[in-house]
Amino acid sequence: MAGFALAAAILLPGVATAQDELATLKPLVRFETTAGDFIIEVNTVRAPLTAENFLRYVREGFYDGLIIHRVVPGFVVQGGGYDKDYQPRKTHGPIANESGNGLANLRGTVGMARGDSPHSATSQFYVNLQDNPGLNPLPSRWGYAVFGKVVHGMDVIDQIGYAQTGEVHGFKDAPLKLILIKHAQIVRRDVPAPAQPAALAAPPPPEDKPPGETGSGSGEAPPAGATPAGTSGEDQAPPPASPETTQKPQESAPPQGDTAGGKTSTPQL
Repeated sequence: MAGFALAAAILLPGVATAQDELATLKPLVRFETTAGDFIIEVNTVRAPLTAENFLRYVREGFYDGLIIHRVVPGFVVQGGGYDKDYQPRKTHGPIANESGNGLANLRGTVGMARGDSPHSATSQFYVNLQDNPGLNPLPSRWGYAVFGKVVHGMDVIDQIGYAQTGEVHGFKDAPLKLILIKHAQIVRRDVPAPAQPAALAAPPPPEDKPPGETGSGSGEAPPAGATPAGTSGEDQAPPPASPETTQKPQESAPPQGDTAGGKTSTPQL
């Protein structure tokens, strides 16, 4: 009898376990890339609009075959907008900005890239390589909406953050060795953690770089306070730069002369 009751409870519709609820409220998305795999936990409670927008693209297979097109050491890794030929993929319409949801731009968190307009995010996302308080909202301006965090494979993200970068097809801060998103899918919580990836080349020693330049050669310096993986606290730079001088993970526009959505602009990162 006890066994029958247990079986009935399991089959009874509407009865969900704590694991089922967690899977619904904070689903996991696994990204398989040529640099290794990582898993993002999506927060549908604090960022419902942004999370559903992101999950919609995942369900549609939108991210499959796209690339990581922007890497700024000590700042962000960004992707989800362009294919391997740096051609934009058609997106759904922009979404409302949920940067006031209480989720901060901390190391390992995932947010939506956007243009100058606060409500212009579509498909491009970024992963914070360090705490980036300058991307959080202030009473006087909108911030960049965080909707999840990397729960497995942050070492992969860090290695991508060390990739050699330069200008590719007019895009600055682009990895010189293509980093392809092979597949993105929603996965169960009992899936094995991603395997350790092959290490990418480490960046050249800081003393070999001209002052103020990053590994991208763009001339833009990352926010002060950036600490590459493997350095000690004694090696840390001064406190983070003020919000007014912090770089922004804006949606990357095509190079001048190319068009997307009828607009022409230079890469705005």
